[in-house]
Amino acid sequence: MQFSGKRVIVTGAGKGIGRACALAMAARGAEVIALSRTQSDLDRLEGEIGSRSIRVDMQDPAATRAAMAEAGTADFLINSAGINVLEHSLDMTEAGYEAVLGVNLRAALITCQEFGRMRVRAGGGGTIVNITSIAGHRGFGDHLCYAASKAGLEGASRVLAKEFGAHGIRVNCVAPTITLTELAAEAWSDPVKSEPMMVRHPLNRFAEAEEVAASIAMLLSDDAKMLTGAVLPVDGGFLAV
Repeated sequence: MQFSGKRVIVTGAGKGIGRACALAMAARGAEVIALSRTQSDLDRLEGEIGSRSIRVDMQDPAATRAAMAEAGTADFLINSAGINVLEHSLDMTEAGYEAVLGVNLRAALITCQEFGRMRVRAGGGGTIVNITSIAGHRGFGDHLCYAASKAGLEGASRVLAKEFGAHGIRVNCVAPTITLTELAAEAWSDPVKSEPMMVRHPLNRFAEAEEVAASIAMLLSDDAKMLTGAVLPVDGGFLAV
């Protein structure tokens, strides 16, 4: 119960890694404020862990700011909300760009800003973990906007770590490999597609959402109190070889 008495805001908490983070933080004693655009996902999570639910479409900047104001001051922020629109570089559309950059980058910067403002008013301290991707480090086909959003978030997180550090606020990223959420498991179930990617992992497997969540919990904990501005690959060694 290492986070007993602490409050954590989790964006994208309804599914995938965000849901795993909400469950992991609740299991460690934290009060979870869950942000998602799907009410049924929020209701399910609330029934399981007693989380507080805030329904929000994070493509809307004003709605995102309002959701953060409703969430109130918390000790931790986990930015997990993210989408992808698969488009070849020659076929990129303005709609795809706006959707992916709007959620993956702009919304994350807004939540970080609002969290930082609330923490400063509260006297400082607090920790942010932004979820990025190995796609921000390697070129994957049809991931132009997604890669730009994740690489951009890592760059922005270094600026946030520098500027928030004076207030005792730490900011780090985790960069997962392919993570076997329900959607990813379906997308990568074809061995013809998955095997060439799998063999590039020294551990010879993809990640589970719970493994990514455990790494995030570690970064939020006092065990990592000297870590800020870092990017932790949760990738089975993919980026190392």
